[in-house]
Amino acid sequence: MPCKLLNLCEYETHKLVRIQSARLGSLKWTFNGVILMFICIVMFWNKEYQEHDYVVSSVTAKVKGVAMTSLPDVGDIVWDVVDYSGPSQGKNSFFVVTNVIVTKNQRQGKCPEVPPYGKVCWTDKDCVKGFWEQNSHGVQTGACVKFDVKQKTCEVSTWCPIETKKTPPKPALLASAENFTVLIKNNIRFPNFNFIRRNILPEMTDSYLKHCQFNRRTDPWCPIFRLGDIVQEARENFSEMAVEGGVIGIQIKWDCNLDGFLRNCLPKYSFRRLDEKESNRTLSPGLNLRFARYQTEKGVGERTLFKAFGIRFDVMVFGKAGKFSIIQLIIYIGSTLSYYALTTLFIDWLIGTSCFSKEARQNYSEKKVESVQDRQQCILCVSFVDENHIRVVKRSHRKSLQQVKPMSVHPFKDDIRHLSAMAGVLQKGHSIDKQPQALPRPSCPAWCLCGCCLPSTHPQEQLCCRMSRGRCITTSSLFEQLVLSRPLLEAVLLYREPLCELTEGEQWTTAMRHCAYNQYITWRFGAPPRESLPVIPSCSVWRIREEYSSQDGEYTGMRPRRTTSPQSSPNT
Repeated sequence: MPCKLLNLCEYETHKLVRIQSARLGSLKWTFNGVILMFICIVMFWNKEYQEHDYVVSSVTAKVKGVAMTSLPDVGDIVWDVVDYSGPSQGKNSFFVVTNVIVTKNQRQGKCPEVPPYGKVCWTDKDCVKGFWEQNSHGVQTGACVKFDVKQKTCEVSTWCPIETKKTPPKPALLASAENFTVLIKNNIRFPNFNFIRRNILPEMTDSYLKHCQFNRRTDPWCPIFRLGDIVQEARENFSEMAVEGGVIGIQIKWDCNLDGFLRNCLPKYSFRRLDEKESNRTLSPGLNLRFARYQTEKGVGERTLFKAFGIRFDVMVFGKAGKFSIIQLIIYIGSTLSYYALTTLFIDWLIGTSCFSKEARQNYSEKKVESVQDRQQCILCVSFVDENHIRVVKRSHRKSLQQVKPMSVHPFKDDIRHLSAMAGVLQKGHSIDKQPQALPRPSCPAWCLCGCCLPSTHPQEQLCCRMSRGRCITTSSLFEQLVLSRPLLEAVLLYREPLCELTEGEQWTTAMRHCAYNQYITWRFGAPPRESLPVIPSCSVWRIREEYSSQDGEYTGMRPRRTTSPQSSPNT
């Protein structure tokens, strides 16, 4: 459609087809009801009517507990929160030592490197002064010294003696750490709603916090957790995990509803192990770190090195708050209206199946679908006297129309008004006594099967009235009465144009010839399929031209133009 300013004042809408059927009507409303129920369930379940905001939070943790261990060559050591917390593990994390390897009385000096990190040597030439590797404990001095009775290694400058024990003790030295507790304080905020809350709920008192301990069933909101319970909730064994350490995730989820009397905003805790213990059995399993305690002995600086194995707890906070919003409700309703198109798709599919008769399916299809052909194509329709249907074919520039395969086949539809008019004219005596006569042609083309067609160089005009050999339609008495009868054609012309003057001459002959073409189309095609051009067989065209011939003997032939009325003739 061309773009014009007046188009802005136009309105376009869809064309609907209404089917009067109780079965389809009941099915439609049932299906629409199911869709409405689904939309409502999803809306209330997912709170699609709410505007949402995501949590902003901060976390602090305070661990409490005391343990005593007996270390070889060290003796009994009491571990409090300062000892077993280790170095800071960063934001929202805390670390608890559960096992340890101790190397006492280390001093700055020179000592042989420990295999396999130290290079095995034979002479001083095998060692390079100042050299060090990623896994070395110190810097080489260039000397090759005895490590034990069997081998020598390069000497290094480092803290001596070097740590030699690699395997952590079993069972873990601080296995009693499972009875330690941790207070997790989580402050959250939803900026869009200016809503602030923390996991220490307003109704909790100081005396309550002194005695409460998290329990999934009896006290699910207490912010104080026993470490053994946390590991157990993560489906792990604390005694086994304490040997080499690991990482546990503490997840706090806030799912808040801020709507009036439905207001609810409580934390939900869950726990899981974050490191993959199975796949890491051969690749540095668990979690460990080193720290030292320094002292001075007789004016010489010393240190005690601790290789600590432990469990790191990472606190992760997730949350979303929702509050009613009319805009979100409108957006959701608008987005779900498209679901009702499923009803149309389902019923259209149902009509196209064997649940309905072939006639009902074809009738519905014709009412619902209006085909519009490409203007560059020419769709033709042909009718053979030995077939009771109409063929729709595409025009071919190479193959004769007689041999073109049909695109589709349509049942013949009578034009009731035309039949009534013709019956009235014939009843008034407009019939002839002329006997039908055969018109065999001396040189019949190969595509002709009735023996009465004339050759043509145009493929669209190479059409016979039959698909199999037999009698020509022009020999039928009805052809003479309905197509060639002068009184009938004059009556038809007067019926269409009551005030026209029927005077002999070239104009009168042309009008009679065109009227005969239209009579044949209405007789043999009835109401042709939409967007198709009916084609008259060659034998019928030439029989009409013999009866109402042009004075100069010139005819334009078939004009392959689009027609919308069965009265439009493609021949002149």
